[in-house]
Amino acid sequence: MTTKTITIKDVYKAQKQISKYLPRTPLISSPTLSKQLGCEAFVKCENTLPTGAFKVRGGINLVANLTDEEKQKGIITASTGNHAQSIAYAASLFGVKAIIGMPKGSNPDKVLATQNLGATIEFQGNDFDEARSWAEKTARQKGYRYVHSANEPLLIAGVGTLYLEILQEVRDAEVIFVPIGGGSGAAAACIVAKALNPNIKIIGVQAENAPAVYRSWKTGKLTNTASATTFAEGLATRVTFKMTFDIMKKLIDDIVLVSEKEIKSAILLLLETTHQLAEGAGAASTAAAFKMCNALRGKKAVLALTGGNLTLDCLREILDQEAALI
Repeated sequence: MTTKTITIKDVYKAQKQISKYLPRTPLISSPTLSKQLGCEAFVKCENTLPTGAFKVRGGINLVANLTDEEKQKGIITASTGNHAQSIAYAASLFGVKAIIGMPKGSNPDKVLATQNLGATIEFQGNDFDEARSWAEKTARQKGYRYVHSANEPLLIAGVGTLYLEILQEVRDAEVIFVPIGGGSGAAAACIVAKALNPNIKIIGVQAENAPAVYRSWKTGKLTNTASATTFAEGLATRVTFKMTFDIMKKLIDDIVLVSEKEIKSAILLLLETTHQLAEGAGAASTAAAFKMCNALRGKKAVLALTGGNLTLDCLREILDQEAALI
């Protein structure tokens, strides 16, 4: 890992790199969703990427820039799923060995997808942070290139292309909502938006049951939590990472918390109004927008639907819970 400062130039460079391998994702406007929010709402559909989530942008940018020695030795990382698929997909493109530490009980669809991309999975620990500790230790012991899920400039620059695409299409966007797990997406959104238009508000979103970054931002100090018990695995981290937090601390405008119920309601709302499937983390932006709808009146807002890797069992459970309320 390096402490290199990431700039908008790095994001433009990443866009040139990943455009060889990934299409631009749809940015859709739903009149029905806009009416319910009371603003002009756009949804950036990262669920349409080959891995079903935004992180593959960063994975491709990072692996493409590895040295020949690093590619030969192989790479190792830890993930609850979307970062795993990102690294596995990128490694398969460039013929690099990839080892992924995943916590026990990880999303089975994401596990299978990662395996199908050729990566070796090792189930380690009960949550992401325990799997991450294992991956870091193994990298030191065996000489693999360790890829942190957030503290990697090339990852951040890569996922920044998501927000560059948004602002190339909606130049007058006023608010962008971004889910926060490790913070690579939110940090990237800040870098891009503030470079192109400092007046754009970047609103980060965390789960109430996994509020490490929210607490860190409120206190100004790196804060960890004892648990991260949210079904939205992309938000389930107990640790605040320094690189992404340092960027957010300077540039993000607000961070809000959403409940499990609010996230589940947002999943259904996106299905109804945009016909797009979002996983928990992918729906967090929409959940936050509804929580803040009074402040959005008359504005132009973009909701980052960062991933759509929701299991059928989870979707069925959400639908059953909704039906029980009718």
